[in-house]
Amino acid sequence: MHKKITLLTLLALCVFSQENVFAQAGQTNRQDSEKVLDLKEVTIEERKNVIHTERLPDVQNTYIHAGKKSEVIQLGGVNGNIAEKTGRQIFAKIPGVFVYDMDGSGNQINISTRGLDPHRSWEYNIRQNGVITNSDMYGYPASHYSPAMESIERIELVRGTSSLQYGAQFGGMINYVTKGPDTTKTFSFESINSVGSFGLFSSYNAIGGKVGKLVYSAYYQKRHSNGYRKNAKSDAESQFISLAYEFSKSLRIKAELGRSSYVYQIPGPLTDAMFNADPRQSTRSRNYFNPDIYIPSLVLDWQISPNTQLKFTSSGVYGARNSVMFDAFANVPDTINSLTKSYKARQVDIDNFKSFTSELRILHHYDIAGFKNVLSGGVQLMHNKLRRRQLGKGTTGSDFDLTLTDPAFGRDLYMKTNNVALFLENMIYLTPQWTVSPGLRYENGATDMTGTISYYNPQNLPNKIKHSFPLLGISTQYRLDAQNRIYGGISQAYRPVVFKDIIPGSVWEKVDKNLKDAYGYNAEAGISGGTKNLHYDIGVFQVLINNRMGTVSMREGANAYILRTVTGDTRTRGVEAYIEYIPLRIETSSTPTELSFFTSTSYFDAQYIKGNAVVNNENTSVAGNKVEGVPTWISRNGVQLLYKKLSVTCQYSYVSSNFANPLNTVEPSANGTIGKVPGYGLLDLNATLHINSNYTLRAGVNNVTDKQYFTKRPTMYPGAGVWSSDGRSFGLSFGIKI
Repeated sequence: MHKKITLLTLLALCVFSQENVFAQAGQTNRQDSEKVLDLKEVTIEERKNVIHTERLPDVQNTYIHAGKKSEVIQLGGVNGNIAEKTGRQIFAKIPGVFVYDMDGSGNQINISTRGLDPHRSWEYNIRQNGVITNSDMYGYPASHYSPAMESIERIELVRGTSSLQYGAQFGGMINYVTKGPDTTKTFSFESINSVGSFGLFSSYNAIGGKVGKLVYSAYYQKRHSNGYRKNAKSDAESQFISLAYEFSKSLRIKAELGRSSYVYQIPGPLTDAMFNADPRQSTRSRNYFNPDIYIPSLVLDWQISPNTQLKFTSSGVYGARNSVMFDAFANVPDTINSLTKSYKARQVDIDNFKSFTSELRILHHYDIAGFKNVLSGGVQLMHNKLRRRQLGKGTTGSDFDLTLTDPAFGRDLYMKTNNVALFLENMIYLTPQWTVSPGLRYENGATDMTGTISYYNPQNLPNKIKHSFPLLGISTQYRLDAQNRIYGGISQAYRPVVFKDIIPGSVWEKVDKNLKDAYGYNAEAGISGGTKNLHYDIGVFQVLINNRMGTVSMREGANAYILRTVTGDTRTRGVEAYIEYIPLRIETSSTPTELSFFTSTSYFDAQYIKGNAVVNNENTSVAGNKVEGVPTWISRNGVQLLYKKLSVTCQYSYVSSNFANPLNTVEPSANGTIGKVPGYGLLDLNATLHINSNYTLRAGVNNVTDKQYFTKRPTMYPGAGVWSSDGRSFGLSFGIKI
């Protein structure tokens, strides 16, 4: 701990040293810094109805975004099913977002971009108000934390070339920014209540205000749904409180605590035959999933001088991921034993998270040799403890119950990670329009796994994986004018070996003791901006990932076994295009009348460069095959009308087919675990009426044509097979603010 404190102290001293060295920075930089500090408070009310995708500023808080692909979604301008977090509507104008439906509508957002894995968005550095919410970045990077979408003001996305500043993830960063209170009042209140198909009821209630130098806000949300399928009930709740104290215009401290929890009754996987016969049926009635997560944080924001800003964040992720399931393929029924007159005992799995992060960041404006520069740097310390208990023998009952009938778990494992990351990026203004931003990030740490597995030799279990990666990157940007720019960049990234990679699934599996973290890079180039009647962002990208995890067939003498090891490399390249044209715009003294047409379309070419898969205990090359779970096309297109206080969106979403395994098997298996995932097209119609400044009414029809479809064939949780997505549904929301 003493060493950690020393590192943070040394970095703070560097800030003051730089201030003395580069004291000649101009007043223009001072104005920029002040705008950044005031951004949240100034824009809360003015921008709530922005309906076009925006970009992050070149410099924001202590981050540099110039030269990187970024997007901002203002939730107040989204016509969509906010209560149930319908991803294709929320991210409608973000090209390339793949939405994975697996966890019951409204429970979790599962998305990916650029051919990555959408499971709980774990390829991203997920944040709320700049605070990391991934459960365990090195053990299980999924984000189980699921705040109420009604509480979110905007969503900020920065693609993978941001990996040097936020974290080493290939996906980049997603930041959910909560609504700020009305600081002109000592007390304000907001309530949003929603009802809809399949027994949906959601109630979100928030308070906030400013008393002296104290700014506060809090909310409570509760949601219930019976689900589209049988035995797919969800009960969710979330809470949040934020307290910010302004010691002065240059010094601010903020403490926040967020919590989310839900119990989802898992209806079980289907085979293709079951799905075609009745996509709403279930194969399980006794399976449940329950994450309960707390996110505490403390943030110090200090404008040390007109040119130097310091930000210190200390945060944690604490809680559990629980499940109780009869875990088997879809064609294995869960039935009552004729002899015992009871069901089979269910499997209980419990993960406990204790993840702690401290991050100190600086931003400094300076001039050197006649060139303006912006320096962003810092240090991040992570200390994570994950305890994973699996294969517990549960009850034979049908309710959500984690009780064990045998106190011993089949797997009882600990995964501890200590990691330090140093990062630095410097933006150089070669001309007033042209910037170049080289940067680096150095990650160093280790993950230790210990524990017991009932079917595994204890001597073979302990595993230690070291993380030591110097990551380099550079981005550039040329501003054609105030609204339009050309950008491009490349950054290295890596994906740490996670818990599921190093746990042998059975006695027939072994784990490579020399596992290596996946590594590679993100490269992108594009042009973005707009005019009065046109908004656009068109770009190309390439993502290379080496050391993908998988299995290979091995043999020792007469004994065959499966080895979990590095199996191949993949490359995904493609095009991302967002274009919105406004043929009709009539300016008025209040809200303008506006008719717009948009397309958000992406093309993916995702292939294995090299790699092997096991077929009939033999290793088969998959080089040249498509990467599983990656469609070739994702296209969302729509028309949007803004007339006085009414906003209407009609949207058509298309996702092409994809494969479920590296072998690119076309015909589905009898249990539904492999085979092609068919493409699908969905039509949605949503509207928002701002009755006045206090009352808002939302209504929508999702999947108007009642298309029956599924998005993916998972190989792990919630179970291998087909998972039906929602058919046609209706929703109605009423909001009040006082």
